[in-house]
Amino acid sequence: MSSSKHSSALRRLALSVLQPGFVGTEAPDWILRDIGDGLASVVLFSRNIVSTEQVARLTGQLRAENPDLIVAIDEEAGDVTRIESATGSSRPGNFALGTVDDAELTEAVAADLGRQLRAAGVSLDYAPSADVNSNPDNPIIGVRSFGSDPDVVSRHTSAWIRGLQSSGVAACAKHFPGHGDVAVDSHHDLPSYPAGREEIAAQALPPFRAAVAAGVRAVMSGHLLVPAYDPDLPATLSRRILHGLLREELGFDGLVVSDAIEMGAVTRRYGIDGATVKAVAAGVDAVCVGGESAEEATVALLVKALTTAVTGGELPEERLAEAADRVREFARWSAGLRAAGDAGTTAGAGEGIGHIAARRAVRLTGAARAALPLTAAPHVVELAPVTNMAIGKETPWGVAGPLRERLPGTTSVRVRGQELEEGTVALERCALEPAAGRPLVIVARDVARHAWMSRAVTGLTAARPDAIVVEMGLPGTATTAAAQIFTHGASAASGVAAAEILTTTSAG
Repeated sequence: MSSSKHSSALRRLALSVLQPGFVGTEAPDWILRDIGDGLASVVLFSRNIVSTEQVARLTGQLRAENPDLIVAIDEEAGDVTRIESATGSSRPGNFALGTVDDAELTEAVAADLGRQLRAAGVSLDYAPSADVNSNPDNPIIGVRSFGSDPDVVSRHTSAWIRGLQSSGVAACAKHFPGHGDVAVDSHHDLPSYPAGREEIAAQALPPFRAAVAAGVRAVMSGHLLVPAYDPDLPATLSRRILHGLLREELGFDGLVVSDAIEMGAVTRRYGIDGATVKAVAAGVDAVCVGGESAEEATVALLVKALTTAVTGGELPEERLAEAADRVREFARWSAGLRAAGDAGTTAGAGEGIGHIAARRAVRLTGAARAALPLTAAPHVVELAPVTNMAIGKETPWGVAGPLRERLPGTTSVRVRGQELEEGTVALERCALEPAAGRPLVIVARDVARHAWMSRAVTGLTAARPDAIVVEMGLPGTATTAAAQIFTHGASAASGVAAAEILTTTSAG
């Protein structure tokens, strides 16, 4: 083969192992050109989405260049939603489903989501999160996990995969080998999971074994250090973890996808180009990029890094070719899955299986049950934490909106920790005074993880012992309020479920 033909073939191989994002609700010319040159996958984010119909037009435009193109999305339902980022998810997330612990319900919710994604032309969903949230102070997983019990997480990981794939959309279990017992957000820095191999086998790996048994054909690596397997390299860059543990020990022979390669956990040390080369060398078949770095120049940089690594001997060409083969094999399989998928009707927001599941996940204390239903329009105080980068800043959450629809005259305020610390907002003025003579509803999100939120809830309930606290994150012990409602997630569906319970539940 001539050098120019070889370099063209190398470029096609490099393009085929990337899963880039892009900006806009129509496909930019450079993406279409790259698909023609060998790019085998793209990933959609909320910036690409207006409606299911618009996404269907977009994916049709993309697939005109390659009918088997893998179109991926990071859609977990619940707090992490892209397809419904503008409205909030009409389905509860994993923690709510794990709380109900009805595998048939989880399967039905995932199938419902799968039908919506399939109608939009999506073929791969970076979900479910198979992480066991064994560290309650975990800043990145939390309600994205089905829970803290490996058996529960395994059961629902399997059900979610079966449901999604029955609708024609491929699932992707993440974040291998388990991101649940860390205290650092990998978007910013490298977390470490210091457990020994026996503990990892008992705690973190069962859901991934269950995912493989359930027929998952894609697994996403996590950017975390697991010293029991590799003291030097995070899982995404570790052959010991991706090949030794995932392929050899767990017997997984499908597609290994990296978590977003631009995340600080890997780029701070190796740069985005260095991390990409190391990931593919370690056993990653498809490199997810473009959540933040979504320009043509990023794809060009990574293609150059991969081809240069091959010609320079840093990356064996056989490994790059193997990765490209796995991508092609997965693309053919997922195209067949899409063609065979169940195209039944998908419920809309506020109705159907998502609504039923969100209602079933709500739990009340006895004091809350006795205080309901609300008969007068309340004042709602929503305590808003800074969320991790997986949760779209544009995604609405809370209880005030759906309460206002049911009790006209409901007023609300959203308070952030920084405002309280800086003294620009005072709870007396924005929370207690407007609630004088009216019910007070306090909405929190992971109160046990945020000292300022715990102080705010304690102060407000001391001043108003009759206040009702709605916790939309992980239930904790930080609040002393007797009247509490737990939604186990902050999706739009969970907010509607809480509002319904606040306005319809009575003692009995």
